[in-house]
Amino acid sequence: MGRDPSAVGSDDVSGPGSFVDEAQIHVRAGDGGAGSVSMRREAHVPRGGPDGGDGGDGGDVWLLADHNVSSLLAFRDHPHRRATNGTHGAGGARHGKRGQDTIVPVPPGTVVRGHRDGSVLADLANPGDRWLAARGGQHGRGNIRFLSNSRRAPSWAEQGEVGEEAFYDLELKLMADVALVGFPNSGKSTLISVISAAKPKIADYPFTTLEPNLGVVRYDNTDFVVADIPGLIEGASEGRGLGHRFLRHVERARVLVVLVDLGEDAGRPPEEQEAVLIEELGRYQADLVERPRIVVGSRADLEGAHSRWSPDTLRVSAPIGIGVRELVGAMTGLVSRARRDAAPAATAGVVVHRPEPEGVQVQRGDDGAFVVLGRAAQRAVAVNDLTNADALAYVQGRLRQLGVDKALARAGARDGDLVHVGGFTFTYQADE
Repeated sequence: MGRDPSAVGSDDVSGPGSFVDEAQIHVRAGDGGAGSVSMRREAHVPRGGPDGGDGGDGGDVWLLADHNVSSLLAFRDHPHRRATNGTHGAGGARHGKRGQDTIVPVPPGTVVRGHRDGSVLADLANPGDRWLAARGGQHGRGNIRFLSNSRRAPSWAEQGEVGEEAFYDLELKLMADVALVGFPNSGKSTLISVISAAKPKIADYPFTTLEPNLGVVRYDNTDFVVADIPGLIEGASEGRGLGHRFLRHVERARVLVVLVDLGEDAGRPPEEQEAVLIEELGRYQADLVERPRIVVGSRADLEGAHSRWSPDTLRVSAPIGIGVRELVGAMTGLVSRARRDAAPAATAGVVVHRPEPEGVQVQRGDDGAFVVLGRAAQRAVAVNDLTNADALAYVQGRLRQLGVDKALARAGARDGDLVHVGGFTFTYQADE
């Protein structure tokens, strides 16, 4: 018996040799453009005043979950992604142009982790989810912005902020409706090649599959994605072999199909295979054992297979079509039910967001000095020319306005203590 036409899909979601589920990415946002120092000079206007324009903001780098991307392959040899810088301002109150954002497509199911500590920063689970990976530097303001009644001819402008830069680890967890789970050489690859258009490598020895294969199954007006997970070994939940890399692709599956080998050469009875596989799933992630699942005996055409398994349990032999239609029908029913149950709880958007600190914070540094944290305070110091007396006076007033002096006093700063703000260090002196 050949492939069952009613259960065969026409789409192959993943190509052999092209699947990469771990990668690193380096992102670099654009720098902000500098503001301009310019004075209006026109005939018959002896005191035209400042007219230096602002720079443009730097471009951002965004990660976007795109259903047209199925692997992290694009980052294996080319991990760097960069946005463009903002342009500088000019005289005549001409403002610089904003840098262009860079949108980086990643597969749905991509988890972003901090490169140093491995903490989860974002989970781009659904197509269309976006996450700001690197924020562009803010523009510098031109000297026209510093005109006031007491400052009629400001002689400085702000520099643009430097764009954010970071390394991240990317990890893909497949977004499949059904995951095929079993020991090596239990028939998973053969089964997915029969029920879908996927073309995995198949051979009569263990560990033929070293990467997941995805296939779309079309049955009874329902389409769903099936993942052939590389064979698990005992101890996979503890990291034996490539256990964790394989098991994480099971995490998002709505339905599990556990294949046990009915062949006498399987090495252990079917009941023991099932118990070990379920135990490994539960040790890796406890709620996996609560997922809807189908336990099915594979290689049912072998002599003696019927005596090695309960007679009421579904059996298949994918190469000759035994039980294939019944199995696909059971998959379809469980997937449809799981989709209905999950619909009310479905959420859009990024699951984990990077927290943004607010206001001004003061803490002790390793050298005993006080460190002032807070984007506004650090920006005031970073973008102004502190060798210019007028600019220095402006920055001091700006820090006071932000409450830096009060925060330092509350933290216990005394006259003569060193204070770090961004890359600038000064000696604290309490207001009299």
